[in-house]
Amino acid sequence: MTQLASILTASPYRAYTYAYPHKTAYRTLAPAVPLQTAWAQEDKRNLFLYLHIPFCEMRCGFCNLFTTVNPEETLEKAYLSALERQARVVRQALGEAAVSRVAIGGGTPTYLAPGDLERLLDIVRNVFGANLAQIPSSIETSPATVTPERLQVLKSAGIERVSMGVQSFIEAEARAAGRPQRTAEVRAALEHLSAFSFPVLNLDLIYGLPGQTPQSWRTSLAETLSYAPQEVFLYPLYVRPLTGLARTEREWDDDRLTLYRIGRDYLRERGYEQVSMRLFRRVGVAGPMGAPSYDCQTDGMVGLGCGARSYTRTLHYSSEYAVGQPGVKAILNEYVRRSDAEFAEAAHGMLLNADEQRRRFILQSVLHASGLSADAYHTRFGTHWTHDHPELLELVTLNLAQQRGDLLTLTDAGFERSDAIGPWLYSGAVQHRTQAYEWH
Repeated sequence: MTQLASILTASPYRAYTYAYPHKTAYRTLAPAVPLQTAWAQEDKRNLFLYLHIPFCEMRCGFCNLFTTVNPEETLEKAYLSALERQARVVRQALGEAAVSRVAIGGGTPTYLAPGDLERLLDIVRNVFGANLAQIPSSIETSPATVTPERLQVLKSAGIERVSMGVQSFIEAEARAAGRPQRTAEVRAALEHLSAFSFPVLNLDLIYGLPGQTPQSWRTSLAETLSYAPQEVFLYPLYVRPLTGLARTEREWDDDRLTLYRIGRDYLRERGYEQVSMRLFRRVGVAGPMGAPSYDCQTDGMVGLGCGARSYTRTLHYSSEYAVGQPGVKAILNEYVRRSDAEFAEAAHGMLLNADEQRRRFILQSVLHASGLSADAYHTRFGTHWTHDHPELLELVTLNLAQQRGDLLTLTDAGFERSDAIGPWLYSGAVQHRTQAYEWH
C-alpha cells in the first residue's frame, strides 16, 4: 500500500492545512531580512492586511491560537501603541502599495473596548489608507464580546463580514470542550448581529466534541441555519499540545468523519455549496464584495501585531509562536518593547525555495473548490504540475480527485481527507522542522 493509499484507511485528521508552511516550521532568520528588501520585488497592488489581537475573555480547551486571557488594561494600551508603531514602520518599508482586503483576528478582536476598536480601525484607515466600506473586510468576535456599542463601531466603519465561533448550541458539549458558555448568551449575541445586518455573517461550529452525537450535532446545525448565515465553517476538533484538552486523560473516539458527513450533507441540502473542507457558503451569495481582487496565490499578505504572519513569494515571517501562557506572555512583553528598527526587519520565519513555492501553490489550490489550474500553475512556474509533482495523479487513481479540462479538483472523498492530503504534500524539510518544533 502506498503512503497515499493509506490515507483511505487511516484517520483523515492529521493536521489542519490552512497555511503552508505552518509557523512551527519557522526559525530565527540569520541574518534578519530588512522589510524594504523583502518587499522590493513584490507586486504590492493587491495586498491582504491582517491585524492580530491576542486577547480573549477565556481560553477554550481546544484553542492553540496565539492569545492570552483577560490582560491588564496597561498591556492592551501598550499593545495597541506598539501595533501602531509597527504599522507606520511597515507602511514606510512597503513603499508604493495598496490594500485590497483587510481581516482582523485573534484571539478575539472585539475583546477591545469600543474606543480601542475605533483606534485599531483608525490604524487601517489612516496609516494604510484603506477604505473599509469599499474593500472586503472581516473581523472575528465571540458571544461574550458582542455588544451593540462594539457592533456600532464596526458597522460605522463599513466592516463587511463578522465571524463568530459558536462551536455548539449544547451547553454540556461546549463546557466539556473547555468553553463554558451559556446558550442564552450565544442567542443574545446572534440577535444583536442580526439587528445590525452585516452583509456577511459567518458562524463556526465544531464536530467531535465530547458527548456530541449525530442528533445533538443536527440540533446545532439547525439552530445555526435559523440565523441565515451567509457562511458556515465546520471545524473538526483537534487536541493539540499545551491546550486545555491535551491536559485531560480522556480517550478520544474518532467519530469525526461521520459527523463531518452529516454536516456536509445537511448544509448542501439546505442551499449551501462547499468551498473547502471547512467552508460552506449559501448558494447565490457572492464572495467578499462580489468579486475578490486579492489572490492568495500571487498577492502578498502583510501581518501586523504579535502572532500575525506576513507572506511574500519567497519569505514567510512572523513573531515567534507559543501556545502556553508563559510563552505567550513573554513574546507579548518583548513585542511591546520592540524598537522601530526591530519592526523594520523580519527576524523569525522561513525562506521558501522554488520547491516550497510550488508546494504552497498546489496546497492553496487543490484544497479549495476552485481547484488546481494547469494554466495558472504554468503561468507562475513555467512548467506543468504533472511534471513537477506527478504523485498528484495518484489522487485521481484513488478517486480522491478528478481532472476536468484544465482543473484538478477534489472529489467528496478527497475533500473529507483534506487534513491528510495536505500533510502528504509537505516537503521533507518542512516535516522535519515541524516535528522538531519544541512546543512552549
